[in-house]
Amino acid sequence: MKIVDLKCAIIGKSPIVRIVTDEGISGYAQAETWKPYLKPHILAFRDALIGEDPTLVERVMLKIRQRGGFKPWGTAVSVIEMALWDLAGKAAGLPVHKLLGGKVRDKVRVYNGSVRFPFTGYRPEDYAEDMKKMMALPQGFTIFKQPIGFHSAMKREVPDFYYGEPGAGAFHGALDRGPITEKGLHHFVDCVAAMKEVTGDSVGLALDCGPGWMLGDAIRLARMLEPYNLMWIEDLLTGDYTPWVNAGVYRELTRTSTTPIHTGEQIYLRQNFKELIESQAVHVVGPDPADVGGIAELKWIAEYADLHGITMAPHGTANGVLGLGALVQVSATLPNNFIAFEYTHGDPDWWDDIVEGLPAVENGMITVPDRPGMGVEILPERAQRYLGPDDQDFFR
Repeated sequence: MKIVDLKCAIIGKSPIVRIVTDEGISGYAQAETWKPYLKPHILAFRDALIGEDPTLVERVMLKIRQRGGFKPWGTAVSVIEMALWDLAGKAAGLPVHKLLGGKVRDKVRVYNGSVRFPFTGYRPEDYAEDMKKMMALPQGFTIFKQPIGFHSAMKREVPDFYYGEPGAGAFHGALDRGPITEKGLHHFVDCVAAMKEVTGDSVGLALDCGPGWMLGDAIRLARMLEPYNLMWIEDLLTGDYTPWVNAGVYRELTRTSTTPIHTGEQIYLRQNFKELIESQAVHVVGPDPADVGGIAELKWIAEYADLHGITMAPHGTANGVLGLGALVQVSATLPNNFIAFEYTHGDPDWWDDIVEGLPAVENGMITVPDRPGMGVEILPERAQRYLGPDDQDFFR
């Protein structure tokens, strides 16, 4: 089997990769909905892939892996890796988890970081009301992650939240940063207390906090949050589109906190997790398969983290329905340091109508499918109508 073409189309808002072979089998993968601009970056790898055997995933990846970088520039490499695994699974007639060593769990836990409701304000009562809505969702999620602080409009909408001016936000994930006021710190904690009044100990609550916090403020916040038994506090110092790790600074925060400290969604490749893990600079790592280099890379990081007593909660909020399939497959194979991965859904909603094999969430869990490949298959006859003028030959 040989690769004869690499294609990329924008469907909805997502770059979709298709690797085509001479035996009529194709592998698909999906990048985050925030990244339609990556289409030319993905197609730049076409010549390197033509003629390769797609079932030799690592051999193919050795040709292109060094051409990626921290979020968003590792995505082009990552989605190609996932499309290769999808193709290899279909060629073997096996689910991808069996190619990765086999599943160790029949169901995987997901946490809600993507099903959202519009906020009407950023007061404690607004956060409490939002938590009530999320707890009523039909998926029965058992863990919720709430954007707050620098990872929300709180930095703009709450007067005097911090000693700084938030930027205009020309790009998704723009980095606003600065010292927190005493008022801002207390407001943040009051909002967490209001959410915990709703959740009690019946579900887990995690916070997506930044990046943007100064180390001293992060230490104070972590200590003030200790009574609330949070699942984790995420990306206080770096994260999202920050193109560095700062493991040493994270370690200073982690060693003072009994609340688990989490980061990692923007990091590309295992090498850039090395210091973070070996120095035990965080309690939880959260690589995104569509940014870190793919699912095999994520699995390696999870296993290495497990050796160092660090837990795993993969990111994936905007990876779409094909990304959901990939997260289920790899999460089924991870060691017992796995907590849950971040649920991702179709955006726009019509995505659910152009795929088959989409796994359902029941009581916060997804049953691992045994369909060949990633388990979620795009249906060309239904998806064709959503292709733009430049992508009309994507399925041909």
